[in-house]
Amino acid sequence: MIFDAHSDLPAYIYEKRKRGERNILESNYQRFFGDFIRSRVMAIWTPSEKRNSALRYALEALNSLKNDVRESESFSIVKNHEEMRKVLEKGRVPLWVGMEGGEPLEDSLDLLEVFYSLGLRVLTLTWSLRNAIGDGVFERTKGGLTNFGVEILGKCEELGIIVDLSHINEVGFWDALDITAFPVIASHSNARALCDHPRNLKDEQIKAIGERGGVVGINAIPSFVDKEKPTLEKMLGHIEYMVDLAGYKSVGFGFDFVYYLKGWSGRSVKGFEDESKIPALLEKLNERFSEREVKAISFENFERVFRKVVG
Repeated sequence: MIFDAHSDLPAYIYEKRKRGERNILESNYQRFFGDFIRSRVMAIWTPSEKRNSALRYALEALNSLKNDVRESESFSIVKNHEEMRKVLEKGRVPLWVGMEGGEPLEDSLDLLEVFYSLGLRVLTLTWSLRNAIGDGVFERTKGGLTNFGVEILGKCEELGIIVDLSHINEVGFWDALDITAFPVIASHSNARALCDHPRNLKDEQIKAIGERGGVVGINAIPSFVDKEKPTLEKMLGHIEYMVDLAGYKSVGFGFDFVYYLKGWSGRSVKGFEDESKIPALLEKLNERFSEREVKAISFENFERVFRKVVG
């Protein structure tokens, strides 16, 4: 089983439903989930052109996701670990609601509570640019968390929302670890030592997440795997490197599998182009790690964090 901690599929579903299509998830079950992905964070990401109306876009995208799940027979949105386990026992796929970048929250803790009531359980504090919470990795200035960002972390602890540090800049990353004592995740980031991209994490960041009991999700975006020849072997190298650095309980998956789709970048990792290649990944993992370690990396590590923080 695979726990995929980051997917931008809600944006894809939103656009398809805007054009009048229905049952997007159900009709693409084998393509997007197959026999292996058994839990997934569905992240509501605000496209750049929607940033001025981020709240409206996020609510519409979330409503679109909920309607599509309601029409399906194979999926359920879950709000806690017990619900996830019950959905799995029924043979359905539990989906978690995430938010990639806090733009829709504007500068309001009340809005965070509203989204929590609608199912939000994972908050990626920033996308790659600045918002009211802090600066992303591509922002020209290098500010840390704002006063509002500090309040957001406190409210996440109170409600039981997992804090996701993918996309935030390094100053904000360390601010977050100084402020919260909870386990945190980086849902879709690789190792900077193997691929020098600002979206990847330095060794000290990876170790800090592991020491906190959190998890880093390995990403399948080509430019985060290798700048010249992104391959499955190179992606496996990131997994091995992080396991050696922080331990196998600190590593999971956050594939970010949408970029191969039409209308996105169209690029992919050679040998790991889409969800259909997951068996090849698992085969390679089984060659390198024990059965216990593979189960932990594939599913149990993220499950542990969700059980502890969300409940």
